[in-house]
Amino acid sequence: MSHRTPPDTYDIAVVGGGNAALCAAITAAEAGARVVILEGAPEPYRGGNSRHTRNFRCMHRGPMSVLTDAYGEDEYFDDLMLVTKGKTDEHLARMAIRTSEECLPWMESHGVQFQPSLSGTLSLSRTNAFFLGGGKALVNAYYNTAEDLGVEVHYDAQVTHVHRDGQKITHLEAEIAGQPQVVRAKAFVLASGGFQADIDWLARAWGPAARNFLIRGTPYNRGVVLRDMLDQGADSVGDPTQCHAVAIDGRAPKYDGGIVTRLDCVPFSIVVNKDGERFYNEGEDVWPKRYAIWGRLVAAQPDQVGFALIDAKSIDLFMPSVFPPIKADSIPELAQKMGLDPERVAATVAEFNAACRPGTFHPTELDGMATEGLQINKTNWARPLDTPPFYGYQLRPGVTFTYLGLKVSDQAQVQSPEGPIRNLWAAGEIMAGSILGQGYLAGFGMTIGTVFGRIAGKEAAAHVA
Repeated sequence: MSHRTPPDTYDIAVVGGGNAALCAAITAAEAGARVVILEGAPEPYRGGNSRHTRNFRCMHRGPMSVLTDAYGEDEYFDDLMLVTKGKTDEHLARMAIRTSEECLPWMESHGVQFQPSLSGTLSLSRTNAFFLGGGKALVNAYYNTAEDLGVEVHYDAQVTHVHRDGQKITHLEAEIAGQPQVVRAKAFVLASGGFQADIDWLARAWGPAARNFLIRGTPYNRGVVLRDMLDQGADSVGDPTQCHAVAIDGRAPKYDGGIVTRLDCVPFSIVVNKDGERFYNEGEDVWPKRYAIWGRLVAAQPDQVGFALIDAKSIDLFMPSVFPPIKADSIPELAQKMGLDPERVAATVAEFNAACRPGTFHPTELDGMATEGLQINKTNWARPLDTPPFYGYQLRPGVTFTYLGLKVSDQAQVQSPEGPIRNLWAAGEIMAGSILGQGYLAGFGMTIGTVFGRIAGKEAAAHVA
């Protein structure tokens, strides 16, 4: 199936094979278009970063499917503004938020099944709908739906060039299973992700520190199509140094470690750098609104590494880690096992413990249990590290996806200084920087991909018709 020679002309060629690409392909095929998906990865790795996702952040006015209570547009938007610090296109963001409400039933009607959120998953039962079987099950369901609709799928299909002629795209050049091919279509949807797997590009943007980053997303998102469009004068949006980067286990693989490598222990930890010094408030806010800043914080430390230290009181308060923590009976022993200066770390912990103030500890909400008098105070969940055994994790920056992307309109149409490119749309991580200027909100990447994937598919099909 994946090695047939493509026919002369399709109605729509979709570049990419993750959530946004699939939503676009399904929507266009349901409108009667003849659609091909060109997925750069081999079949077992199809789906891009969507394979690693777990949930979808969704606005709703009352209980809906697995979601409890209500989560309105303004609260959702405020949550987004908090993490992006205002670096967002309000119009596009509110459109994505409002449209997310109708996406959930659409997803269910196209084979995606949901489950109630597990306890300990960042307390998201009201705001985020979790996929039964995770992102891989969602990807598989959408591929089944697409194939039922007659969408043709090619794997190992790396698009190398999108041919722009004025305000129109004429064809794609691709390597399909190693053979050069030309793919012609009347309309095109680019949904091929960010550039994070191209370490040289990351290093050009960030500096040499980026060579120490781990890429927790797919190794196939190298930004080839994004680079090609920027080189051809498409409008860009976002900053090449901004990305969704979280603190992950330092033992994770260089690529594709996915969601299981994330560590959720930070709010209950003391986090130090390799010099044994704390460098940020670990208890600033609840974890769904703060987990995505820690990749960047760790990236700014010497050797791009941090160390989270916890005690026996906290070991069961977060999702278990994929690798067991380092364990010791004393803080100096723990420091030594982690390659840190035992005296320096013991002094930091002693100073922190002495600064903790009494209060009532609430692990799932802001409890105001804070330290007093430190250069960097911890403002919630601050309890002394005093109960052995002690545990530690090495933290490294894990990049999920980059925010430099293509500027799009409300209709997901790709823009250029000469105006919109008439038959070109984009969805997902290749345009997410339009909305995510910095920071990240759990489940929001899937929201952007679903909303703009459906819009791109609908608009491309209307253009062809």
